[in-house]
Amino acid sequence: MRLRLLVFALLLLLVAPLASQAQRRPAPKAQPSAQPGAPKQGQRIELLPGAGQLIGGDFNGRQIRKIIGNVGFKQGDAFLYCDSAYQYLDKNAIEAFSNVRIIQNDTVTITGDRATYDGDTRKARITGNVVLRDPRMTLTTQTLDYDLTRKLAYYSTGGHLTDPENTLDSQRGYYNTQTQVFSFRTNVKLVTKDYTITNDTLQYNTQSKVAYFFGPTRIVGKQGNIYAEKGTYNTRTRVSDFQRNAKIETPNYLLGGDKLVYDETRQYGVATGNVSMTSKKDNVVIRGDVGRYWRAQGRAKVHGSPVMRSITDRDTLYLAADTLVNVEARENDPGIVYAYHKVRIFRPDLRGRCDSLTYNRRDSTIYLNVKPVLWNEQNQLTADSMEIRMRRQKIDQMRLYANSFIIGQDTLLNFNQVKGRNMVGYFQDSKLRKVDVLGNAESVYFALDNDTAVTGVNKAVSATMVLRFAADSKLNTISFITNPDASFIPPHELKEEDQKLKGFQWLIEQKPTRRNVLGKHFAPPAKAKPKAKPKAKPKKAAPKPKKAAAPKTTQTRPKPAPAAAKPAAASTKKRP
Repeated sequence: MRLRLLVFALLLLLVAPLASQAQRRPAPKAQPSAQPGAPKQGQRIELLPGAGQLIGGDFNGRQIRKIIGNVGFKQGDAFLYCDSAYQYLDKNAIEAFSNVRIIQNDTVTITGDRATYDGDTRKARITGNVVLRDPRMTLTTQTLDYDLTRKLAYYSTGGHLTDPENTLDSQRGYYNTQTQVFSFRTNVKLVTKDYTITNDTLQYNTQSKVAYFFGPTRIVGKQGNIYAEKGTYNTRTRVSDFQRNAKIETPNYLLGGDKLVYDETRQYGVATGNVSMTSKKDNVVIRGDVGRYWRAQGRAKVHGSPVMRSITDRDTLYLAADTLVNVEARENDPGIVYAYHKVRIFRPDLRGRCDSLTYNRRDSTIYLNVKPVLWNEQNQLTADSMEIRMRRQKIDQMRLYANSFIIGQDTLLNFNQVKGRNMVGYFQDSKLRKVDVLGNAESVYFALDNDTAVTGVNKAVSATMVLRFAADSKLNTISFITNPDASFIPPHELKEEDQKLKGFQWLIEQKPTRRNVLGKHFAPPAKAKPKAKPKAKPKKAAPKPKKAAAPKTTQTRPKPAPAAAKPAAASTKKRP
C-alpha cells in the first residue's frame, strides 16, 4: 500500500510542471504590425473600470457582455467610449451605441451615433452624424470606416471637410491621418477665399494646403476662371501649376497652353506649348510657343513663332513676328499690338514685311517701321516708315514717309515707277486708286500699244505728282502739279539707265505667302486620307448616244485695254 502511494506521488511531481507549462503556453504570434507601438493582432480588448452595469451570458450560443453606462474600452493606443455596448468575447469585437467616441494617440477623435469594432483587424465602422477631428481639420459624414493600424479613414456617403482656410465636399474620400493627405472622388468641390474648385478626383494636403487634381478641373474666382486637366493649386500662396489643356479666362482675355503657371497674388501667368491668347472684345487671337500675361497691366507677350489673327467682318489679318505684345486698353476701348523683328503681314488684299510694327486698334492705324515693304495687287510700296489707316475695317489710306517708292508691273513685265519724299495713297474697296507724291517726285512710265508692244517711256520730274489707278490697280494716269519736266523716250533710244529710277529695288521674292505667315499655329488641318473605294459593280451596257453637234470653239478676244496713259499736267501738260 505504501509502495502505491509513493508511485502516485512521484507521478504527480512529474505531471505538475507539464500542466503549469501548458497553462503558460504563449498565444500564437501575430503578424508584424504596420505601425510601431500598435497592439499585436488578436490582443484582447480591455474593458475599462467604472462601467455602470455589466451583464454577461450566452446569447444564441455566443458569449456576450452587455455593458450599460459610462462604457470605456482600450486596445493599444486606442480608446472607445459610449453609453452602452455589446462585447463579443468569442471574436474580440464590440458593438457600441450612443455618444460613441474613438480616440487614437490623442490626435484623432471620431464621434458618431453607433459603431462596430473588430479587435483582431483593428477596423471600426462609425455611423450616424460622424465627425472626425485632428489638429488641422474636421470631417463630417454619415458613415466612416477607420483602419486604426493603417490610420486610414474612408467614406462613400458624402463628406464635408473644413479647416481654418478652406472647405471641401465630395461623394467619396480617403484620409490618411498620419500623412494628413485627403483623396477625394466624385463631385469634388473645394472652396477657398478666392476660388471654387470642382472636379472628380482631387488630393488635398491639410499641412501644406496644396490641392492636386486629376481630370477635368474648373477653378472659378472673382477675377477669372481657370480650367485644366491636371495640376496643383496652393491655397496658401495662391500659385497654380496646370498641365493638359490649361486655360485662364478673365472678362476680357483668354490664355491657354499645354502647361500654365499662374500666381494670383502677382497676377502673373506663364503658358508654354501651343499657347493661345484671345482678346474677346477685339476679336484678336495670338498663338505661339511661350506666352506671358501681366493681368494688372493688361499686357500679354508671346514669342516662339507667334502669329496674330484679327478677324473683321469680311477679311482676316494675320501678323507674324519674333515677338508679339498685346496691351489691353481701358474703359472698353480697343488695345494696341506691338510686333518686332521680322514682321510679316498677310491679308487677302495686302502683304507686307518690316522690322517692327504697332497696330493701334483705337484709331485703326498700323505703323510700320524700319524698311517696310507692302504689296497691294501688282504694286510694291517701300519707304523708311509707313502708316496704314483703316476705315470700317478696310484700308482707307496709306502714308509713306521718306524715300517713298512705288513700283508696278505691266502686262509686258515692265516696271512703272514713281518715287518722292512722301506719299499718300487712297484706297477704295481696299484697292489702290490714287497716290499723291509730295516732294521731289520722279516717274518712269512705259507706254504700251494695246498691251502688246512698248511705244516708249515717259520720264518726268516734278515737285508733286498725282497718280490714278484703274479698277484693276494698274497705273492709269500721272498728273504733274508743280514745276514739271517731262520727256518721252522712243524704244530705239531707250537705255538701261532710263528704265529704272535711282533706288529701284524689286523685292517680290520677299513677298510673304500665306503659309510663311500662318506657320504651324494657324495652319489648316491635314486632310483625312480618302477612304478605300468600294469595288465597282459591273456596269450595264449603256445605249449608244446620239451624235451631238460639236461644241463651238469661237475664241473671244479680250476687250482692248485703255490707250496708254498720257502724262497730263494740272497747270501745264507736256507731251513729247
